[in-house]
Amino acid sequence: MKSFIHSFRKTVPAFGILLFTLFASCQKEARLPENFTEITAKAVLFPDYQDVTIPANIAPLNFMITDSSATEYVVHFQSKAPSSDQLLAGGGEDGKIMIDSTQWRNLLTASKGQKIAVSVYGNRPSGWVKFKDYNLHVAEEPIDPYLSYRLIEPGYELYRQLGLYQRNLTNWDVHTIYENNRTYEEKNNHCINCHNYKSYSTQDMLFHVRANHGGTIVIQNGKAKKVQIKDSTIITAGVYPSWHPTKDLVAFSTNKTGQTFHLYHPEKIEVMDEASDLLLYNPGKNEVKHILRTRNDMETFPNWSPDGKTLYYCNCELNKVLDLETMPDSMIAREIALRYNLIKYSLKKVDFDPQTQTFGEPQMVVDAPAKGKSITLPRVSPDGRYVLYTEGDYGQFHIWHKSSDLWVKDLQADTCYALKPANSKDVDSYHTWSSNGRWIVFSSRRDDGNYTRPYIAYFDKNGKARKAFMLPHEDPEYTLLLLRSYNVPELTTDAVTIPASELRECIYDGDGEKAKYTK
Repeated sequence: MKSFIHSFRKTVPAFGILLFTLFASCQKEARLPENFTEITAKAVLFPDYQDVTIPANIAPLNFMITDSSATEYVVHFQSKAPSSDQLLAGGGEDGKIMIDSTQWRNLLTASKGQKIAVSVYGNRPSGWVKFKDYNLHVAEEPIDPYLSYRLIEPGYELYRQLGLYQRNLTNWDVHTIYENNRTYEEKNNHCINCHNYKSYSTQDMLFHVRANHGGTIVIQNGKAKKVQIKDSTIITAGVYPSWHPTKDLVAFSTNKTGQTFHLYHPEKIEVMDEASDLLLYNPGKNEVKHILRTRNDMETFPNWSPDGKTLYYCNCELNKVLDLETMPDSMIAREIALRYNLIKYSLKKVDFDPQTQTFGEPQMVVDAPAKGKSITLPRVSPDGRYVLYTEGDYGQFHIWHKSSDLWVKDLQADTCYALKPANSKDVDSYHTWSSNGRWIVFSSRRDDGNYTRPYIAYFDKNGKARKAFMLPHEDPEYTLLLLRSYNVPELTTDAVTIPASELRECIYDGDGEKAKYTK
């Protein structure tokens, strides 16, 4: 049974005729107006899908048109490919343009590597007007068909109902991976977070459960087990994960995380660590050991290179901010909170030998603090050339920082630069690569500053990003009415198949097995 968050959808009928489509909202045939006046203004669309690059396997980009006086709309999509395919879509006074899925798929398939010219017409009291045209650029490369994410209320004082879901990007299907509880129950209340996959496949996956029924849920060979990645030498437990691409290994950070609240700062919340280390976990043997364990440095957000020979991570040299030689541990959290804007992370790496499973010495990759900035969440591209990360003014929890933008380090050219066409003036944070390295999905608060929503951007062969576009929905108003934030978008090539009922049984059935700590 699908989540109560995702309401039952009516199927829009497909007629297989390229020149017009029928809409459930107005049941009116769309026809191009014979007489109209061309104007220089662009139509105001939500979401803004004008002049974006899209994959040929994406679901229809349904949208809403905002105009103060128009009561009827027609949108004409015409391919510039030799086949000259075209599609008409119409909308009523609510401005919703709902595109027939079959016609859309045929149009995009025929337009790979080409542009689609889009003309928008609005019927005002004075007659039909034609807004300024725009283009859709259809890429040759597809996007991975499945996007996993967490839906969570945007508040930060108490988590209640939340869940993990997986959307099929080629249509409107949404699968519930797991939900914690439909109603609040104190004895069973728990958080779920940090879902992660091995090499873009759901065959090996994991996520954490916090509070009641806590533990790490590891799914392999179609079976789920709960484990406790804890030890007296480990700060808390396994937190931010990264599966090794070839070995049965997971790198984790272990973090002692807290929240503080600003009285006057426009960004009201600050999430920070007072300590963090790196761990290496073997799911098959259920063994864990430290990769890096230091008091002077905080290490977090590990990520493997695609060949599995390098582990990237974020590092804060805490001893440059605090006098750790004289400061007792009990004072560290307070002093970090007072100096929150001085906490800055660089990008580092350690070499790894997959055969001996030994690590080299830490090496600097990007010294962001040297220019007054801070890095978080490194993700290496599938070809191993680029490290995609988020850069902000301070800290490592950039989903609350308006200064955060997407950046890449070109390891081949040894250069760093911002992905300006994809970034916005608001938060652009958590990101994932597609398995072919041509697409990025990330979280952004650019629409209203309150809710994070998934945005998709093309990343070309020259390392440049294109304008990002919002994840499409059948009803373009859906994302405004949802009142949930999309969190931790992750692309995969296949769907999660383990039933939510089995995951619930695993979570509720005991404490799980404690991992053995090794040195």
